[in-house]
Amino acid sequence: MQLQMLSVASVLEAMGYEMKVFSLEDGPCGNIWRAIGAPVSILPEDANLPNSVDWLDYDGILVNSIEARPVFSSLLHEPFKSVPVIWTVHEYSLAHRIKEYNASGMLQIIDAWKEVFSRANVIVFPNYILPVMYAAFDSGNYFVIPGSPSEVFQADNFIANHYHQDARISLGLSPKDFVIVIVGTPFSYGANLMEETLVLQAIGPLLQQYHSENITDSELKVKIFTGNITEKHKMVLESVALSVGFPRGAVEHVAAGDKHNLLRTADLVIYGSCLEEQSFPSVLVQAMSLEKLVIAPDLAIVRKHIDDGVNGLLFPKKNIGMLTQVLLRALSNGKVSVSGQKIASVGKVYAKNLMASETIEGYAVLLENVIKFPTDVLSPLTAGEIPLALKQEWKWHLFEDVKHLHRVNGSLSGYKILQKLEQEWHSNLMEHPSVGTSKISEAFSAIAWEEQRANEVLDIKRKMEEDELKDRSDQVHGTWEEVYRNVKRVERLKNELHERDDKELERTGQLLCIYEPFFGEGTWPFLHQGSLYRGVGLSSKGRRPGADDIDASSRLPLLNNVYYRDILGEFGAFFALANRIDRIHKNSWIGFQSWRVTARKENLSENAESAILEAIQSQKHGDAFYFWVRMDQDPRNHANKDFWSFCDAINAGNCRLAFSEAFQRMYGVQLDHELDSLLYMPSDGDTWSVMQSWVLPTRSFLEFVMFSRMFVDALDAQMYDKHHRTGHCILSLHKDQHCYSRLLEVIVNVWAFHSARRMVYVNPETGVMQEQHQLSGRRGQMSVQWFSYATLKSMDEELAEEFDSDHPDRRWLWPQTGEVFWQGLYERERTMRQHEKERRKQQSRDKIQRIKKRARQKTLGKYIKPPPEDIGGSNHTMTVDL
Repeated sequence: MQLQMLSVASVLEAMGYEMKVFSLEDGPCGNIWRAIGAPVSILPEDANLPNSVDWLDYDGILVNSIEARPVFSSLLHEPFKSVPVIWTVHEYSLAHRIKEYNASGMLQIIDAWKEVFSRANVIVFPNYILPVMYAAFDSGNYFVIPGSPSEVFQADNFIANHYHQDARISLGLSPKDFVIVIVGTPFSYGANLMEETLVLQAIGPLLQQYHSENITDSELKVKIFTGNITEKHKMVLESVALSVGFPRGAVEHVAAGDKHNLLRTADLVIYGSCLEEQSFPSVLVQAMSLEKLVIAPDLAIVRKHIDDGVNGLLFPKKNIGMLTQVLLRALSNGKVSVSGQKIASVGKVYAKNLMASETIEGYAVLLENVIKFPTDVLSPLTAGEIPLALKQEWKWHLFEDVKHLHRVNGSLSGYKILQKLEQEWHSNLMEHPSVGTSKISEAFSAIAWEEQRANEVLDIKRKMEEDELKDRSDQVHGTWEEVYRNVKRVERLKNELHERDDKELERTGQLLCIYEPFFGEGTWPFLHQGSLYRGVGLSSKGRRPGADDIDASSRLPLLNNVYYRDILGEFGAFFALANRIDRIHKNSWIGFQSWRVTARKENLSENAESAILEAIQSQKHGDAFYFWVRMDQDPRNHANKDFWSFCDAINAGNCRLAFSEAFQRMYGVQLDHELDSLLYMPSDGDTWSVMQSWVLPTRSFLEFVMFSRMFVDALDAQMYDKHHRTGHCILSLHKDQHCYSRLLEVIVNVWAFHSARRMVYVNPETGVMQEQHQLSGRRGQMSVQWFSYATLKSMDEELAEEFDSDHPDRRWLWPQTGEVFWQGLYERERTMRQHEKERRKQQSRDKIQRIKKRARQKTLGKYIKPPPEDIGGSNHTMTVDL
């Protein structure tokens, strides 16, 4: 409920957590959230639209109520599957529907709920009965944090709504009746009936205080509130009541639906279960909230919250007979004594914040164990460091000015989302009647499936026999030339049928194409549709249907390895595109934009796009590096740090160390100076690029990729063994599947600055450009010798020659990140092609010579063909040369 979540959130914020609230509807609670410093965003109720949130911006998500189920439409997909989700479920409504869904054949609804329940890292329940009721959805992620203000609120809400109603009349009671209510645990166990019997026997002596003119009636009424009860159970208790001396009808059971009415009419409440429980019974909290005198056994959890004689009364659980003496002390003249009334009043005040401290501290401990914070944030306080004053009360005062509090802090019944899902199921059933089948049709369908399998087996056998006979029969085989011509004809027809879409045709004549790397369906809403942009899917799964996206994993098989796909991130798209780039990218300029930039609404506007295209067309800045996401405005850069300090902040303080070691390994040199002096990145008031959103010439991009492949290979050689084995690397404080991806995010700045490229910032809204780190002022600051094209090209060829000549068997990443090419390989291929050409020519000459030298067979003799038979008997002779 809202009160509990607000109370927890206010304490978490005081501990150092930063909160943001998303709600499916606006209401008075929105102002309360804003009052404690949490910004509020309203999400549309359409299940498809919450995808517009980049959940990777958050270290964890707290979901309150099953009504928030539409949010999981995006959390179920990559790349948001890794975001920790803690889902608090208060509602009983869905648990009550599970049996109905199974009986009605609504298995699709059950499967859908199982899927979202399993997505959450932790499902939190406020008591121990709810996990039992939701056992059908349990995937091993259930957790109980006992305590909730909902019982107190429900009691207050019931009084407010039924203030003018006399609950005793609805239960058939008179104003003179003294009502004792016996309640117990919601769990069924063997000693339950015996304990209720002993409690009735302990109440029996009180009958002497309640005389009635009608011997068949008594002013002492005992109401037993239990859950499911059998007729046998009821008959046993009736016989016990009669044997104790109760008139028939003085002791009766009350259905679960009348709990609030029953507690309201009670003069005192006895907790009759002696089963040790893990949390304080919620029914006692409600009774205390209604200012009823509570008497309970001295269970461990009860003694923790009830001080005997202060806010309740206790009796020994091992001697229920002592309950009689406790009752006699609590009553006076057939009514609750004055001291008992004072105890009930104290209990009401105490119940208002009962278990608040345990609940708030429980959520704090849970977050400590579930959420892993990045290295660039300050860790919040631990649960043990929370001041007692912050956690000992629910934040009731925040709702003092809210009217209709019962509507705001309702028990979150969850019926709204259930009705919506059921309506969708019924509409799908009407459109596809075959989906919903009756029990009879299911039985026939099982028989039909058996027959179908038998038919399929026969068909397979028959086909195998036909294939064997076909192989044995004589067949006319064509020549290889005919096969070759047929294959060419099919390929030609296939190419002719391929129609290029409008975006592909428009993109062909453009100077620039901006690629948007993405992974998973969760990113689709953030990708552009225009011809200027093109998606690059890092995985063959989660590709947009009908879109002209590039499958990076098919261009670079390394990305099929999940380890490298995660650790390289968007660099995987860079390597995939650069691998034989002329086959897929024919534009003179190339750009990239992270989908996360679009989610933050920092992507290029139409004005900015036009400005970049005009600058490219006019060659305003020459071989320039254009970027539009600034480091000094990045949310991770709170203190406006310089380049290397920012890089250290987001990489556990080890950015410079990792870069220095990779640089030495890459170039085979020993650095005698600090990295800052060798690769100087000035703090001159200008800014740098972050989040891989930039544009540069295609030729320069290939040069950057050439450098990056060698740099990444050096990083991999440095960190792979430990990271792959343990999940830890020096660039993160926790296990991190992305390891050095944050270092790669900023490496383009080092290359652009020291390779003497102009660095131009483009305002993403207006398109106004401003050169950063003026090229004319960089003289003496750049290490051009390490980043020149000649140096990188020679290093690249040396690596290619080593791989091509030596075929090293060690684990080596560089050959898997792109083309392996060097001049010797080209010359060898040219020589091989020349030799093949000469071999074919020699074969042709030999064939011609064989034809010329072929021996001719001489004539063997003459054959005389007999003449046709003639009626006249004339003879004709014909001679034929053989």
